[in-house]
Amino acid sequence: MVQDRTEPRTSAETAGSEAGAIWDALHAAIDAHDKHARPRLERYWRYYRNDELQTRPSAHAAWRTPRLAQEAGLPDRITGGSALGDASSSRRREVVIENDIAWRVHAQVDFMFGKPVALRATAPSLDDRRRAAIERLADRIWEASGGVALLQDIALLGHVYGYVDLVVRADDAALRAIGTRLDGQEPDEATLLEAAELVRIEPVEPTRGVPLLDPGDYRRLLAFALTYERDAGPGEPDTDAHRPRGLFARRRETREGAPMPRRGRTRYTELFGPIERVVMQDGRVVARGAHAWAGGAPPIVHIQNVSQPFRYEGLGEVEPLIPLQDELNTRLSDRASRVTMQSFKMYLARGIEGFDRVPVAPGTVWTTDNPDASIETFGGDADSPSEESHLQQIREALDKVSAVPPLASGVVRARLGNLTSANALRITLMGLLSKTARKRVTYGAGIVRATALAMGALDAAGVLAIPPGERGFKIDWADPMPVDLRERAADARAKLDLGVPRERVLRDLGFTPDDPGVQ
Repeated sequence: MVQDRTEPRTSAETAGSEAGAIWDALHAAIDAHDKHARPRLERYWRYYRNDELQTRPSAHAAWRTPRLAQEAGLPDRITGGSALGDASSSRRREVVIENDIAWRVHAQVDFMFGKPVALRATAPSLDDRRRAAIERLADRIWEASGGVALLQDIALLGHVYGYVDLVVRADDAALRAIGTRLDGQEPDEATLLEAAELVRIEPVEPTRGVPLLDPGDYRRLLAFALTYERDAGPGEPDTDAHRPRGLFARRRETREGAPMPRRGRTRYTELFGPIERVVMQDGRVVARGAHAWAGGAPPIVHIQNVSQPFRYEGLGEVEPLIPLQDELNTRLSDRASRVTMQSFKMYLARGIEGFDRVPVAPGTVWTTDNPDASIETFGGDADSPSEESHLQQIREALDKVSAVPPLASGVVRARLGNLTSANALRITLMGLLSKTARKRVTYGAGIVRATALAMGALDAAGVLAIPPGERGFKIDWADPMPVDLRERAADARAKLDLGVPRERVLRDLGFTPDDPGVQ
């Protein structure tokens, strides 16, 4: 029998080899993301933003011809068959772009986070004083990270791309210093506010975030990469030095006449593993850090806009609207061309000399001795019922796909009926309200998980003892519909009669016990 001479590997060596395998797989995932996923995601953002693309001067004019991003979906018979970045074509027709995607996305974001939300601690073992302290701490962490504006940014990225990731960052050294200073004592309000400022919750744009998922469970995140570029600072290497300069490139000089160094672009990659974070600058490791408080997983929270089974990506709002947006822009451009050609009467004159030199105006008389002379008129805008019907059907299809009717943006096309205003609005906006309620499940779960991670960082640093059993939260969502003040006052009185604490009732109304005039 042959004896195996391979010596057993220590736990540290095994962990090191597993970490190396994770980093190698993550780098491969970054390359695949840049090649396949990123172009698709950037297309969604271009359609939502519809920004003006940079073009070169026209071949027929010295100025630049403006081009919008949504022109990419128009047929060649309208754009003239030239690429968006090329010079204008002489066959280019009038282009009309009506961005129906952006206002629908904005309306959904407003219904999601148009009003502040409140985090409530749910652990049954908490007393009122400790529960209030934890809730104030959680609220302060979110306010320090951006507050309602941060929530709106999260919702906007999720609606455009279909999903968004949150990274929870903590200044471990500063938090441990606070924990050492407390030495097991209960922190006061000022100390809690100081610690909350050291924890940040940041959204990650899907074009820059690359997940590495467990092959056996798509819901389990093994590692995560965050890539971005910025201008190189003073003393940093110029990564664009190898790029060839133009023949007539300007030589930038300082006031003393010395050549001014060019600012290159520096690429950063943050790798979040199960227990550590590695920062790389142009492929070189420049910093390391640990996040043991994350529970053996990357401090990343994944949020799907609308849940999609068995997929990491969620369902976005832009992707299904792109074909309809292209069709709408095409028909609007066709109508503009038809109106241009037919809105003015044109004349065909035969046998009349000088007709082309005299404008057609009241009081103008033409005379001729030619008995075969004639003047015929053609053109003039005519009604096109089929065209208007087609445009209306496209807009209705956009309403159905997005569940956002024009009423959500304040456009009232018909009477709401004989119901009360609130009930009529709810019935009219039933699709948008139900879709918002569905998305609150995924966004709410992500907010709760990010808050629990932030609490874990404070607990690990010894700032405030918050065991895992006390990190449960729920969200009190504000009603997106306008509510009568009398109805809100009646609801507040009913809550007080049921025994709801007075501070919570005031907070639901938008007040605090310290506000002037509140009794």
